[in-house]
Amino acid sequence: MCGIAGLMLREGRRPEPDALARMAAALAHRGPDDRGIHCSGPVGLAQTRLSIIGLATGHQPMVSGDGRLALAANGEVYNYVELNAALREHGRRLLTDSDSETILHAYAVHGLDFLTELRGMYAFALHDARTGRLILARDRLGIKPLFYARLPDRIAFASEIKALLPILPGQPRVNPAALRQFLQNQFASGEETIFEGIRRVPPGEALIIDRGLRIGHRRYWSALDVQPRTLSPEAALAELDGLLDAVMREHMRSDVPFGLFLSGGVDSAVLAALLHAHGAGRIKSFSVGYRGTAMAHELDEAARVAAHFGLEHRPLELELGEIFARIPHTVWAADELMRDYANLPTSILAQTAAHDLKVVFSGEGGDEVLAGYRRYRPSPPERWLKGRLHPGSGAFRTRGHWSGYWTRRLLGPALRAVKEADRAPFVRAWQATPKHWSDLQRRQYTDLVTALPDNLLVKTDRMLMGFGLEGRVPFLDHRIVELGLALPDRLKIRGHQGKWLLQRWAEPKLPPGHLQRPKRGFHVPVGDWLTGEVAARAGERLRLSRGVREWFRVEAIPGLVAARRAGRGGSRELFGMMQFAIWHRLFIERPGLKPSPDEDPLEWIASGS
Repeated sequence: MCGIAGLMLREGRRPEPDALARMAAALAHRGPDDRGIHCSGPVGLAQTRLSIIGLATGHQPMVSGDGRLALAANGEVYNYVELNAALREHGRRLLTDSDSETILHAYAVHGLDFLTELRGMYAFALHDARTGRLILARDRLGIKPLFYARLPDRIAFASEIKALLPILPGQPRVNPAALRQFLQNQFASGEETIFEGIRRVPPGEALIIDRGLRIGHRRYWSALDVQPRTLSPEAALAELDGLLDAVMREHMRSDVPFGLFLSGGVDSAVLAALLHAHGAGRIKSFSVGYRGTAMAHELDEAARVAAHFGLEHRPLELELGEIFARIPHTVWAADELMRDYANLPTSILAQTAAHDLKVVFSGEGGDEVLAGYRRYRPSPPERWLKGRLHPGSGAFRTRGHWSGYWTRRLLGPALRAVKEADRAPFVRAWQATPKHWSDLQRRQYTDLVTALPDNLLVKTDRMLMGFGLEGRVPFLDHRIVELGLALPDRLKIRGHQGKWLLQRWAEPKLPPGHLQRPKRGFHVPVGDWLTGEVAARAGERLRLSRGVREWFRVEAIPGLVAARRAGRGGSRELFGMMQFAIWHRLFIERPGLKPSPDEDPLEWIASGS
């Protein structure tokens, strides 16, 4: 697990080592163990390393023996053991114990078809000096991030946007459509980001950049290729059991100890069962709850699961002030604007776990892949009404998170002008699905290409890597994703129960009664904190924010604060504007500024405090 960055310039020009060093410095948190820079012709690569596999021999950027290929990689290729055996049969001589070297040799043997050979979570840059091409590739589900920017004389890329900002020719500019998507959807989705001119490499895709800086796109995997299957419950259970066994064996490959984030829900409990069955032993586990709030938590359930499997468990019971002091650091860590409140406790869990570990397992993806969310099983009247009011996406993801009342009063002219951006990612995803798919499969797919890579996995990657911690997410192995999409609806949802097949598989393996608990989700008591004087102070600071004054109607803020203090909603709107103001200060006004993990968030809303 690492941070990567680099430059490809027009022929005849050479990358500046100082620029690469600045980019690498911005990624130091992702790779505290090692750092390297490599330049060859018009290409420069940089990497900061978190050593997990091949501790002594995995220095990067990695260069092939003949000097033709150079690689900077982030993530893990979990099937490197099997691939290396096959590569040796092709006469390849591997010189390190690193899974990253496998990428170099797989490309040397298979050419551009090598991407289908890799199983794992990864984003990498591979330079082929003989052909002059640079390959920027991202794993199938988008577990690992990769961004790029096309500049007049070069293409720059990095694991995080903050590493691109030091080499931009001017001040970064806000993309209004992406900002509006953040406000209404909690995240912006697609290839464009909140920064104009900075784009995401799409999941399951490689960019092939030639000497003239022309960019070709090569999609090597798409969930759209999954064909529905007719399976009996027994056959599906057997297939799921075999996949979970194979995936966990690969994901447990590590030269350092690992732990588990244990929420008390089904997915993390399943991971605890799998780790136990595969001989992980008394590993460390971590869970989080809250003091001083009426919101229910799952500390007791998590402790029960930990005791059942003999884990060394650490529950964290957090005060409200402790949680919300994380806001500035989580905004900095995420790069992209995304409002997932779970960023806050996840950041605290990550910092705690990183004191002892470099790797933790987490249950992300189980709900998307095996259909656990309530939104996947709407009632017929709900589906009919939403479909009539908001056509285009099968009555799925139809409503913005901001109320219409505050949307009309708070958004400035530039944001009101891009209203069509709100639902565009969801409509686009829905319309791309095959006609023979069911509505449930379409809902799963829509989340798999929008909310999963651009929200949930941003949290999983950035909150953890903010403290040099790798997160492993076995439910997002592409083989499990393909099975989950292909399953008949009746094996995913029965009555009011989602994830039916996974729950049937898990029942004999988990503590008695665990599956009968109601699903709570990873909630955060925002409403208990953002009220009273905190809301009033937030409103005062927002009116001073340069970004808020540019994009919002500040004269409406006192009304929003009054509504919030009176308990008439407004928490999402107020919280979203706070996040934007802090983000604007960190990335537009003062790029390079970095908050500590414990700050007064209200003081970070505007400068001059």
